[in-house]
Amino acid sequence: MSINYQQYRSEYNSQGYFVIRDYFDELEIAALRKTVLKFHQAWKKDNETFYQEEAFNSSLITGSEYLKADDRIKLFNFICSKKVMEVVEALIPEQPAFMNTQLFFNPVNPEQKDFWHRDCQYDHDLAGQQKAIQETQVVHLRVPLFDELGMELVPGTHQRWDNEEEHNVRQEEKGRNSSEDLTYGVKIPLAAGDLLVFSADMIHRGLYGLDRLALDILVFDSAADFADYVDDDCLPDQAMLEKIDNPKLLINTIAAKRGDTLY
Repeated sequence: MSINYQQYRSEYNSQGYFVIRDYFDELEIAALRKTVLKFHQAWKKDNETFYQEEAFNSSLITGSEYLKADDRIKLFNFICSKKVMEVVEALIPEQPAFMNTQLFFNPVNPEQKDFWHRDCQYDHDLAGQQKAIQETQVVHLRVPLFDELGMELVPGTHQRWDNEEEHNVRQEEKGRNSSEDLTYGVKIPLAAGDLLVFSADMIHRGLYGLDRLALDILVFDSAADFADYVDDDCLPDQAMLEKIDNPKLLINTIAAKRGDTLY
């Protein structure tokens, strides 16, 4: 597969996202799926009420709570693999860092609807959100483990503020609801093996249905002030680092948290 990563970088800069179809082969996805399902089954058992009533995602997949060291190393090696890092470094060429992993699935509660949001709205008021989309760089790399309905995104909103319709729907103002359709939403169905890359702060929503189970890898520009968002338990210790083929992404995070020199 010949891939022009700079073309994808240009697409990301203008639209806020891109998709690479069939980026991972069946063996890569099967191995990743096996590891992630171990986490998911243990997490569901430990969070049964939350899962049954309202959950649609989990996080800290690389942490020690639900996976043993060998499985964590497998995940870290996927995250730091050549395929993933070529995409990461096309978007963040200097000192990219690992933030977190998330797992997205269908809610059990049929009353729950998919909803529009920007990730930054959970940390900032409206003024802070407007600032965040101009200054920060957090990227989602979504790897669907089964075929799914995918995502719906509003292209270009990683660099511009909401129009009136988007604001009222996302903020649920003037009688609008965050699960309503938006005029400029673009639906992107995903299959196992695809890679969807999108800005965390663009307007987006996951689409519930089918066998939705998608692993998101979040990365950031370590020059930005995001190191405090990283849970220490989600990072490898020294013994694990030695078993990771290309741990640069993780070393940058560890260094950023310590205030050390970065790669």
